Amino acid sequence: METTSRVGAQPPAAEGGQQLPSARRTVDGYLQAPFPWYGLDEAFTGPRWLMQVGTAADGAVEHGSIGHGDEPSVRADAGSAGEPREKFAVVVTVAAQPSRRSADGTGLLEATSVASAAWLAGVGLLSFTWPHQMDHSLRDDWLDQQTETAWALADDLEGAEWSRLSLPVDGVAMPFHYRESEFGWVLAGTTGAGVHLGAYGRGMSAYGLGFAVVKDVAAYA
Repeated sequence: METTSRVGAQPPAAEGGQQLPSARRTVDGYLQAPFPWYGLDEAFTGPRWLMQVGTAADGAVEHGSIGHGDEPSVRADAGSAGEPREKFAVVVTVAAQPSRRSADGTGLLEATSVASAAWLAGVGLLSFTWPHQMDHSLRDDWLDQQTETAWALADDLEGAEWSRLSLPVDGVAMPFHYRESEFGWVLAGTTGAGVHLGAYGRGMSAYGLGFAVVKDVAAYA
């Protein structure tokens, strides 16, 4: 996937409830997508919040994430003594795309797949945590190494690191690939609606989750 991924929590509203321009741009990115967005189904009654979208070189929206629960902070060893562990789940929607020419006609863009969703979910989880004993100066090297590991794992969904999990998508049970690590869990699957789904989280069990099309993504802003 040749995309520019800008994953991060949505900026807060300005004083008086008016959205900041950057928040408005975030919403606009979701509204420009030609595919449906997915989130947790109505069984989840907690907070929901937009993150950001990833785009192709021509600006077309190709994927994005919607968060549920506590907005995760980038910090080491979340849940250490005296500090409550954040509970969140992030759903990543990836447009199902075949291999195709780039907008400038100079090359081919890779097809998207369940592996694409698994990789984006794996990297998303890494972006919010790292080992507490690690010096901040080493974090970039660690992230590079772990990103490569996340890609290798996503490229081998039938490997021993993954198990199978059946979860409802729009009320229909669908198979997902699932794995756990010391940082949280990651899963990936597909839908009948032209998109692949990835998800990651910690503090919330993946086993009881269900996914559904977001009816009004602007309501999450």
